[in-house]
Amino acid sequence: MAEKTGNSRKKGGMKSFLGGTILTDDRFTQQLPFLGLLAFFALGLITNRNWSERTIRQIEIVQDTLDELRSESITMSAKLMDASRPSEVLEKVQQAGIELEETVRPPQKIIVPKK
Repeated sequence: MAEKTGNSRKKGGMKSFLGGTILTDDRFTQQLPFLGLLAFFALGLITNRNWSERTIRQIEIVQDTLDELRSESITMSAKLMDASRPSEVLEKVQQAGIELEETVRPPQKIIVPKK
């Protein structure tokens, strides 16, 4: 009998794999839970990779939008600084017909005595 069990262990290989008899072998069926666990881990890795790639693409899109908004902000800030120069303000006031004049005295500090 010892020869028969030793002989049956030797029957594995390519012939049993191609013939499909490996699926009924006890050694293979005992490993099915482990193979299922490996398949579960592989599925988890694939899902994680897809999720991380999608997240990276979203980060790149947000980064591009942020760069565009930053450049637009800098442009608007430069235009605002240009428009708020005293000479520009005076010119706009004169164009609008508002009767305001530019002061010739420098500003002075008002001191109120405490009682």
